[in-house]
Amino acid sequence: MNRIGVLGAGSWGTALAIQLARGGHEVDLWARNPETAAILREEGRNVYYLPDASFPSGLEVTADLERLVDSDAVLVVIPSHGFREVVRELMAVWPQGKDVVLVSATKGVETETLARMSGVSEEEASAAGHRLRYAVLSGPTFAAELAAGVPSAAVIASRDEDLAAALREAFSDWNFRLYSSSDVVGVELGGAAKNVVAIASGVVSGVGLGHNTTAALVTRGLHEITRLGVVCGGELQTFYGLAGLGDLVLTCTGGLSRNRRTGVELAEGKSLEQIKGETSMVAEGIRNSLAISRLAHREGVEMPITEQMKQLIYEGKEPELAVAELMTRQLKAEAEL
Repeated sequence: MNRIGVLGAGSWGTALAIQLARGGHEVDLWARNPETAAILREEGRNVYYLPDASFPSGLEVTADLERLVDSDAVLVVIPSHGFREVVRELMAVWPQGKDVVLVSATKGVETETLARMSGVSEEEASAAGHRLRYAVLSGPTFAAELAAGVPSAAVIASRDEDLAAALREAFSDWNFRLYSSSDVVGVELGGAAKNVVAIASGVVSGVGLGHNTTAALVTRGLHEITRLGVVCGGELQTFYGLAGLGDLVLTCTGGLSRNRRTGVELAEGKSLEQIKGETSMVAEGIRNSLAISRLAHREGVEMPITEQMKQLIYEGKEPELAVAELMTRQLKAEAEL
């Protein structure tokens, strides 16, 4: 797998493109807006999201989707609400008879359909008459740190174990260690649901509570994420690995976490509209709180932290009340699922 396409020139897509090109791959980084693509090419860096990370040789920026049809694998790094549209556009130009190797690096669930990105990809590939080979990449990785070459680790999961192993070997480098898995469900849900808990972690910090509260929140957050994941078909051990616990800890405590920052700002009294208007970066936990809450209700799974964040974000609940209601829930055994 020498030639790699990356759909999405946000911070994470750009970081992955830099990492892969630095490792010797030929990388086409796709930006939807031709003007944006031209600026990135001229500057030799992503001035909007990662201005301190120069593009290595082998990385080309394009707004032409057809340039990606020669790719050995295509990474889709698009916010979950725009994922389906971009995959549909890719399928429309993909050559008939050529397998599509698609790697999702998106952490979300469709709000309307409650489909994970694997389901979205399968639907769109089938509708276009293509054979799909799908994998998901997830783990505790901040874009800015990966782009700077900071040692990082993640999981590449596919039901096609040969594909997972091939991608693991192709994408790993001295500073980017990948572990393979066959648990697509667990890796996808772990990445999506942790964003909601990260917003809650920001709320806890924003209302002035301490490390005790954050530790309790993260631990119980992992419990409810695991509960949902296992009911949906994920493997228990996945949620105690990089794509579960690792990603949750990073996003709930790291200063670069957009979701945690969103929670802090909500606790400080900013409206959702203000928060969205002040940055071009997407905090997936905003939409995920609604999608994960709906998925939990559909599956009959209790997710109290997620439910409180949904009410805070979409129903105007006061942050202090959300914390108080979590602390006064009915007592139970810790291991009770």
